[in-house]
Amino acid sequence: MSTNISEKTLQDLEFATVLQHVSEHCISGLGKEAVREIQPIPSRKQLFIELHLVNEYLSSFQSENRVPNHGFDNVTESIKRLAIENSFIETAAFLKIATTSLTVNELIKFFKKFKVQFPTFFELSQQIEFTTFVDDEIKKIIDISGEVKNNASTTLKQIRREINNIRGKIGASFSSALSSSIGAGYLDDIKETVVDNQRVLAVTAMHRRKVAGSLLGSSRSGNIVYIAPQATLAYSREFQNLVYEEKQEVIKILRKLAETIRPFTPLLEEYLDFLVHTDVVGAKAKYAKEMNAILPKITKEKRIYFKNAVHPILWRKNNAQQIKTISQSIELNEKQQIIVISGPNAGGKSITLKTIGLLQLMLQSGVLIPVDERSQTYIFDAILTDIGDNQSIENQLSTYSYRLKNMRNFLRRCNEKTLFLIDEFGTGSDPELGGALAEIFLEEFYEKKAFGIITTHYSNLKVLANELENVTNANMQFDERSLEPLYKLFIGQAGSSFTFEVAQKNGIPFSLINKAKKRVDTEKVRLDKTISKLQKERTKLQRNSDNLEKQKSKGQEHLESLQEKEDKIQSKLAGFQELYDNNQRMLSLGRKINEFLNKYFQNNNKKELNTNFNKWVVDEKVKYAKKNPLEPKTKSQKQKAKVVEKQMQEVIQKVEKEVLQKVVEVRKEKKIEEVKIAQEKAAYDYQINDRVRIKDSNSVGTIDRIDKKTVTINYGVFTTKTAFTNLELVEKVKK
Repeated sequence: MSTNISEKTLQDLEFATVLQHVSEHCISGLGKEAVREIQPIPSRKQLFIELHLVNEYLSSFQSENRVPNHGFDNVTESIKRLAIENSFIETAAFLKIATTSLTVNELIKFFKKFKVQFPTFFELSQQIEFTTFVDDEIKKIIDISGEVKNNASTTLKQIRREINNIRGKIGASFSSALSSSIGAGYLDDIKETVVDNQRVLAVTAMHRRKVAGSLLGSSRSGNIVYIAPQATLAYSREFQNLVYEEKQEVIKILRKLAETIRPFTPLLEEYLDFLVHTDVVGAKAKYAKEMNAILPKITKEKRIYFKNAVHPILWRKNNAQQIKTISQSIELNEKQQIIVISGPNAGGKSITLKTIGLLQLMLQSGVLIPVDERSQTYIFDAILTDIGDNQSIENQLSTYSYRLKNMRNFLRRCNEKTLFLIDEFGTGSDPELGGALAEIFLEEFYEKKAFGIITTHYSNLKVLANELENVTNANMQFDERSLEPLYKLFIGQAGSSFTFEVAQKNGIPFSLINKAKKRVDTEKVRLDKTISKLQKERTKLQRNSDNLEKQKSKGQEHLESLQEKEDKIQSKLAGFQELYDNNQRMLSLGRKINEFLNKYFQNNNKKELNTNFNKWVVDEKVKYAKKNPLEPKTKSQKQKAKVVEKQMQEVIQKVEKEVLQKVVEVRKEKKIEEVKIAQEKAAYDYQINDRVRIKDSNSVGTIDRIDKKTVTINYGVFTTKTAFTNLELVEKVKK
């Protein structure tokens, strides 16, 4: 795929404004620059990668696994200087490079750990080498405050030890001179101060010759002179020499560190590119979150279906003013190849056209778009636009001449993989001549199978759209009473310009409007009037349809609510049934134990009690084992089970042979009996107070009520309804 989207198209659709909005979400200056330079992505593979990266980053906002901090400093110049032979950079720049390396390595580890959630980020990060060498080497030499460490070299360590010793000697010698000068009364009240980063004595002017040292200045009044004591001067010179040696040694160490890291400058450039790209992706994702934007389905089938789409720039502007932005739904496909939108000015034709173009352009530039999740689209090779008044003063071209040159460009570049957008198609010349030429252009675009949207006021184009099989008329809805635009697109019918109606609403005298009507071709007025009438009728029908749809939706919600309540009630009834069965079982067990105890209280025979109780427990255990047979676990148990099963099979086969002859007779008798029982059951009329139970249930209840097909059974604690076919008679009501 090779995209062919011109700078003019980007300008017409105000793509730069969208990029400006995206760049506001960047966390770095380099990221902002990269966003403002975004262009449509020519490679389909790269486009899908970019879209999936943004979608993965967006999904992380709803996850506990948020993308880690990827902030970074601009180290571009530092990397360039580092690449120069025998060069070095300052310690602060080294620390920024170390932080950049650490940040990228943390991201690589993160995306590897959560590669299921971030598969595209994982693939991208795996292309970058993971190494802590740069960070480790810098941290060996430079501490967190930006100072070269003492142990960076033995020479530096020795120099700094000597510097500390000299500092001590300078302090001691100055203190000695200060004490002696104070004792002699040579000093002013302030005693000492600092000049040129050096401690000096504040000597009164009259005693300046009595203090040995170097004169470094005086006060404004001249009453005080500042003298560095002679005893400290020698130490100060030695100190300066050591400071110089320290600086040279630090430079030597930094050169060596730069030499160590220099082979990694290409990797550092990759790190920087990766962080800039991540910043751009993050900004796109944050912008998508702000706009409630999504990644629609991208199909191989040539189709655009944008449901509930909004213009991003208009949405942001309206949102700031707390105004609701009206969404549009529009579709282009093989059966609806071109849409011709007509209707009055200020009705929203141009913004609808720009919405589709801008959203398609954003998507093909790797930016998610504000549409419904059921939307889908196709990737076009070219997006061509002709929007607005393009009068060219520089080239001395009129609007019409400019538009003709643009049409020539359209005709040359249009094909089946092109999306074209033309605003006010055919304007700029004589209406009849310009309209005729516009018809020819439209037919050419149609023959080339290009997808497109055009807006127009020309009636001949509306008629042509109605005649061509895969071209559809559309209009922007207008309130027929207030003549205010509703900004909703309606597909399938051309729109009236409401020229005279709008003029009347804006205060033009009715007499003048009538004169204007008389000068217009009668058929044209009739056509416009008919279209206007149809549009009003359609608006009413649309309003009624919307109301019916809302009522239907509310009814459906009510039905679903009732169904949910019924399911909950049935669930509770089933629970009550199970609870009732368990209670009946517990009562049965309790009665049996009570029977044993009463008998024991009467005869006081403990042995009999134990015997009966143990026998009863064994019987219950056998019943339970039959219902819940244990699976053999050990090897010996499994072998024993196989032997027992084999013996049982032999016995079964023997019994089968013995009873085989009687089976036929028994079956016949059984069938006769079953038919007899079925006839009796079918013939029996259930009566109120009959004791019955539901099939496959142990609980017995009494019939409370009989309807046509159902009966109500009372279990004492609760009641339930069921069909006659589910009943089993336990006991007839006693007459």
